[in-house]
Amino acid sequence: MGKTRHSVEKAQATIDPPHTRLDKSLDKNIETLHGIFHDSFDIVFRPIHLPDLGEILILFVNGLVNSDSLDSAVLKPLIFEGDTMKLRTNCSLHQIIKHQLIAIAQTKTAFTIDEIVMEILSAKVAILADGEQQAIIADLHGFQTRTVTEPSSEVAIRGPKEGFTEFLLTNTSLIRRKIVHPGLKMEHFTLGTVTHTSIAVAYIKDIASEPMVDEVRRRISAIEIDSVIDTAYIEEFIEDATFSPYPTIQNTERPDVVATTLLDGKIAIMADGSPNALIVPVSFWAALQSSEDYYERFIFSTCIRLLRLMMYTISLVLPSFYVAITTYHQQLLPTPLLFSIAAAREGIPFPTMIEALIMEFMFEGLREAGLRLPKPVGPAVSIVGALVIGETAVQAGIVSAPMVIIIALTGICSFAIPKFNFGIAHRLLRFPILIMSGVFGIFGLTMGCIFVLIHLVCLRSFGEPYLSPIAPQIFSEMKDSIVRIPRWMMTTRSEFSESTTNRISQRQPANRFSRRRR
Repeated sequence: MGKTRHSVEKAQATIDPPHTRLDKSLDKNIETLHGIFHDSFDIVFRPIHLPDLGEILILFVNGLVNSDSLDSAVLKPLIFEGDTMKLRTNCSLHQIIKHQLIAIAQTKTAFTIDEIVMEILSAKVAILADGEQQAIIADLHGFQTRTVTEPSSEVAIRGPKEGFTEFLLTNTSLIRRKIVHPGLKMEHFTLGTVTHTSIAVAYIKDIASEPMVDEVRRRISAIEIDSVIDTAYIEEFIEDATFSPYPTIQNTERPDVVATTLLDGKIAIMADGSPNALIVPVSFWAALQSSEDYYERFIFSTCIRLLRLMMYTISLVLPSFYVAITTYHQQLLPTPLLFSIAAAREGIPFPTMIEALIMEFMFEGLREAGLRLPKPVGPAVSIVGALVIGETAVQAGIVSAPMVIIIALTGICSFAIPKFNFGIAHRLLRFPILIMSGVFGIFGLTMGCIFVLIHLVCLRSFGEPYLSPIAPQIFSEMKDSIVRIPRWMMTTRSEFSESTTNRISQRQPANRFSRRRR
């Protein structure tokens, strides 16, 4: 164990640059930086000699910097247009370069080696001068980014067709375009001792609950992790119920969804390199809501939400109900239907519960295979595979035709849930409820549903009840939960409970969010 810890500490020491101030000698600074980047071919050291002024060094990462802007704003003024005779003033070389030579709007000053290293690795350009113990940091990022396109996971027929990208500044600008208000705040955090990923926490001051904002700050600041590649890394550290199948944090790729939730007093968390934003707090009813609900008339949106709730219930309990009825409670079925099911099951070698489990595993396997295969062949393989396997299984007498219909209907209903991560929860819960129904019948189905309901009632999302405003009942906030009233009647915002937020802050220990992972 000691050997492993020593090797980790040694590796960490080689990763972190020294916290030393710049030397007045440019040659010593170059030697130090060469020692840090000696195995990195993409780090460019560009020395330039200025007549009558001295030597300077331009340091940047090739591929992260816009080469055209670098040539026109830095190299060209320094090499071709710098009339050094006119620049000889009482100013230092650092001031002459910063204020008279380079034409860049965003610049700042760095004094240590580690500052320079972190800045150039963040797509900045460092300019060092001989005889100066400070460097100029210029923002000239120009790496390749994905253009703003329609999000593939949240398709809407009516509404904006733009989605987040992997570039944090692009994502924040998309939100700024929709909320033109000085109260929109974008707080910056840096997570990951190796990746140093930029994190933005967005909220609207005087609309978002201040205790809720403080709780988000506390949980994010307590995270200790080596890398943050996606917002999913952050989600696992700050969520309330780690072992619950239901997510207590919503994720989205749509800027309009983030904008509307911010206007409702919620908080968004974004990370550089991730096209998914996190939204807290979230309720169970958000799983039944789509962005398109707010672009259609309220009557249609309400009917669609009720349809989704019904399809959600069907996808959760239909296989279990079929197993319980056909195994223990045949007297509840009409006689013609009972004879039809009995005739279809004649010759089937497995009990109904085993038959249902086989079909559920087969359906989930086909769905997962269709997602992981390349796009041109994935849908074709999943559809053809389902048809061929289902037809062949029925003809071979392994499963019955009614069971194929039940599983197919269950799968179709599960696709009606707009939020993918919410759909995963009931896909997992179908299996234990199915087993309980196969063992105890309707009693097992009822107990399974009661356990799920109790779990949902006990869940919290950043201190807010998961089933709010239905449980507890808040009639003033039911205007946009299961139903949606006309927009002109939505005159008040949801009010989050500050006392609940304080209770959750006191109940959760600080080290709950400080688990270090490598």
